[in-house]
Amino acid sequence: MAEKSIEDRNWLQFYRATAGRPPRPTLLRALSARTASRRPVGRRAIDLGCGTGRDTLPLLATGWHVLAIDPEPVALRTLEERTPLAWRPRLTTRLARLEATSLPAAELVNASFSLIFAARPPLLAAHLRCIHAALVPGGRFAGQLLGPRDSWALAGQAVGVDRCRLAHLLAGFELEHLVVEETDAVTPKGEAKHWHIWHVNARKAVVRSSSRRS
Repeated sequence: MAEKSIEDRNWLQFYRATAGRPPRPTLLRALSARTASRRPVGRRAIDLGCGTGRDTLPLLATGWHVLAIDPEPVALRTLEERTPLAWRPRLTTRLARLEATSLPAAELVNASFSLIFAARPPLLAAHLRCIHAALVPGGRFAGQLLGPRDSWALAGQAVGVDRCRLAHLLAGFELEHLVVEETDAVTPKGEAKHWHIWHVNARKAVVRSSSRRS
């Protein structure tokens, strides 16, 4: 068996540090909202930046067909190894970055801490347009964006958005739940960091046609 590359070993260290963590609350809210809705429960989901399956596996466990996308081969290999055989027919993996792939139609797009790596405002805006286009009317988006006081945003390593810019980026969505988090912490790689995060749950607006009697 070929020796793992240095990059693979670095990602394995990250995945081991985050192993066993529960699904993100944003994903759980999206799943709860769909279950409570009177609309038929959708079963097609996209997990962007899926990693080793923190959110993908709960989606599969509740019956969804999932397209799991990640740019790291080690993540997808580990996800496939962790997926029970009975669930594998409903899992499709894709090695890609969001800007280099197209998204099929889906009832749910989950992007847990994956959009925060967009380094330029136009790229972040393009990502959200891509997600909006993929969602069917009434479909839901769950994910995180960085606020302007985040240390990565202040260092120019990522895009930080204020409340006004956030509303602009989510045009075409109905905001269902928004939590702002600001804290000093240590990343899974052991780096000190100031987090300023928007935790977002939103629903693609349904355009209803109106008819007038003649």
